[in-house]
Amino acid sequence: MLHHLSIGVRDLALSGRFYDAALGALGYRRVFEDDTAIGYGLHDGEDLLCLKLRNDATPPGPGFRIAFCAPSRDAVHAFHASALQVGGEDNGAPGLRPDYGDHYYAAFLVDPDGHRIEATINAPVAA
Repeated sequence: MLHHLSIGVRDLALSGRFYDAALGALGYRRVFEDDTAIGYGLHDGEDLLCLKLRNDATPPGPGFRIAFCAPSRDAVHAFHASALQVGGEDNGAPGLRPDYGDHYYAAFLVDPDGHRIEATINAPVAA
């Protein structure tokens, strides 16, 4: 359905470090960058998330959250721990979220600009 999502950030270098850590833990990487933008995804030139430098950037209001697919529960933990080390704010430690489903495992963060993000895997633990 979506080709990519762009969000405004006030400090591209700081946000780049944050998303390098958070998304790198999930297997994503920078797929392009210039002086005003950084794109993240899996393949060069094919961004799924784009950070756009905007001096007046403000996050969307309550109820908006970007949820990223995690390949494992360990990746959810790495997402959370890595991002906290570079300016992320804890908004929910890694763990099961039974209100969302029997196998919904997630961690929640707030990025340096106030965007709420999540890493999740919704699958039973592999045997």
